[in-house]
Amino acid sequence: MVMAAMKTKLLQSGFQWITDGQEFPAQLKKSVVAIGNFDGVHLGHRGVLDAALAKAQELSAPALVLTFEPHPRTFFRPNEPVFRLTPPDEKARLFASLGFAGMVERRFDQAFSQMPASSFVYRLLGQELRTIHAVAGMDFHFGKARFGTPQFLRERAAEMKIGVTLIEPVVDTAGAVISSTRIRKALEQGDIATANALLGRPWRVNGKIIPGKQLGRTLGYPTANMALPAETRLCHGIYAVRIHRADGSMHDAVASFGRRPTFDNGEALLETFVFDFSGDLYGETLGIELIGYLRGEEKFETVDQLIAQMDRDSQAARELLAIGKA
Repeated sequence: MVMAAMKTKLLQSGFQWITDGQEFPAQLKKSVVAIGNFDGVHLGHRGVLDAALAKAQELSAPALVLTFEPHPRTFFRPNEPVFRLTPPDEKARLFASLGFAGMVERRFDQAFSQMPASSFVYRLLGQELRTIHAVAGMDFHFGKARFGTPQFLRERAAEMKIGVTLIEPVVDTAGAVISSTRIRKALEQGDIATANALLGRPWRVNGKIIPGKQLGRTLGYPTANMALPAETRLCHGIYAVRIHRADGSMHDAVASFGRRPTFDNGEALLETFVFDFSGDLYGETLGIELIGYLRGEEKFETVDQLIAQMDRDSQAARELLAIGKA
């Protein structure tokens, strides 16, 4: 339902989210297409995405993103699913905000994994999408057994009169390549500052608020609870966050991600206490941005000790969030 709501909203804004089985819109043919998985839509990806937008403006053509679901690594190793930084709904939201006209999402299944590299260029880019220019990273490989190399793409695309731009990896100030792997590692370690710096924005999760055991109410801290995907490896702990509601409003908050070791040590939940707010958020779909990491998850001997720490956490979160507003 979260993804369906996001897709409806994006379609209403004019952004096209095209999945397998849908007819490709005529107005998006002869587009500039950025190709990649783009998990994170981070600063490293912006090299490809910005180049595609610039080329589209130069050619007076629509700009599209071609991406794949599920993540290819998850398809090939289903018992080790990738910790996703940006699931499809969040990728689509970000692409729309950058100025792309649409996202073409191709199902990465057994048939797609066996597609010859030549078919990827001739059939998918050429016949289906009617691409006039493709933009990809210099490390992009595609087709069965990853046979398609950047040079292969350039040569075969030329036969179809499709232009190609290949982008070198983007590096940080220390010369290290900006990658989704580095961002995942930072989130796993609670290093929100590094993750957000590499993303170029706060890391965000979207989800529906679900009923909980209402333990927070008994402590004076009623929370909005969200279940994150099982493969999420975000460090358990306390975070300063901002929530975004569907009506466009934004609120400061403090959140706990973990198993509540003082009480039940149950399934991990993201539990958010919204400052200076008394409304009902049950059933709403929220976007929650992680701004800073405050501390790790702890087990307290008494409820009073827990409440005292929650008071300190709330004050620390307010102070950290105020810095960004100064």
